[in-house]
Amino acid sequence: MLADPSRELSRYISLALFLDGPPNFVQRLAEVDLPPDAGSVVGFAQRAAAFYDKVGLHSIWQRHRAAYNGLADRYHDPVAKMLFDTEIYLKLPSAGYLGREFSVILEPMGAPDQENARNYGSNYYVVISPGAGSSLKVDQIRHTYLHYLLDPMALKYGAEMKRIGPLGDAVQASPMDEAFKTDMALLVTECLIRAVEIRMSNAGKTPEAIRSEFVQKSVEQGYVLTRYFYEALGPFEKGPAGIRDAYPEMLAGIDVGKEKKRASEVQFASQASPELLNLSHRSDGSLLQTAEKRLSTGDLKTAQDLAQQALQEHRGDQGRALFIMAQVATANKDMDGAQGYFERAIKVADEPKVVAWSHIYLGRIHDLKEERDAAVGEYQAALTAGAGLPEVKAAAEHGLQQPYEPASAPR
Repeated sequence: MLADPSRELSRYISLALFLDGPPNFVQRLAEVDLPPDAGSVVGFAQRAAAFYDKVGLHSIWQRHRAAYNGLADRYHDPVAKMLFDTEIYLKLPSAGYLGREFSVILEPMGAPDQENARNYGSNYYVVISPGAGSSLKVDQIRHTYLHYLLDPMALKYGAEMKRIGPLGDAVQASPMDEAFKTDMALLVTECLIRAVEIRMSNAGKTPEAIRSEFVQKSVEQGYVLTRYFYEALGPFEKGPAGIRDAYPEMLAGIDVGKEKKRASEVQFASQASPELLNLSHRSDGSLLQTAEKRLSTGDLKTAQDLAQQALQEHRGDQGRALFIMAQVATANKDMDGAQGYFERAIKVADEPKVVAWSHIYLGRIHDLKEERDAAVGEYQAALTAGAGLPEVKAAAEHGLQQPYEPASAPR
């Protein structure tokens, strides 16, 4: 047991996100690819399976199912509105990220009013433990959603991040997580997110003096570019460009010398508010995690090189590496190469999601080759492999209803 109850719960959440559901609670990844904090409790899965069977937990769940559904209903409209408002503010639709997931999971059996957020590869999760009569934690959910939308952008501008790098020296005395002091992409994204949150908070109703106070508190915790982005978002709000187009101009506008001087004049706080999104990464899975992120930004060459390295060095889930290679081949319009990689991925992948999406892609390839019977077989296989994955179910059912057409394929 850990001294900090929130960290104790966090370990089991990290483990649960990589287990299949009841009754067997089977790991979807090899132990080496699990998040580091889950490794110490991995044996709990077998005990959970035995407990589930012994006490008849399924019947207990059925008695409380309506309460869980009611909780989900309570969150649905506020969360849907938050997602919509965030996309409208950024002028950035979230649609079009095939295979990426943003999930909100409600678990009332956790200690009340706790939130845990995770980023594994290109997938983002928020786990909320609501308390009786507590607030809906929509702000915390939005924070992770902003990471989901904005994290991939920072990876596209390595040269700019290197230019901003010297700013890291100015924040070494700040109380924020050490990761922000060494990784400029993390720092830039977090500062931008905090600026967006302050801008969106009760828009038009919060006095500017109070907003400025929030900005200053963020700066004092070490997020020294919060003020720059807060000011840059003013013109952005009035212009027609979306954040994807405005982002490179915002980065180019950062005067490193000026911001270092600003930072040198800051009296840093004694402690920082904890970052909601867990910054830990899977140990040997980090290579593939980076490959997936590079792929999501359109950097096909780097994604391919990293995935190839993972295959050659037998690092991480080989099925994931083959899936990345297949996606790169798909983007390069190498249909035969993609088909070969997807077929190999199905044979060796540990993750049901990889298997299911490989079947989806294979179905689309067969449709493009006018091999409809083979395509239908792949879509049906995807439904079986991806049971419980809503995105897979929707894509497979669409494929069963009508042949795939390239113009409808999201990148």
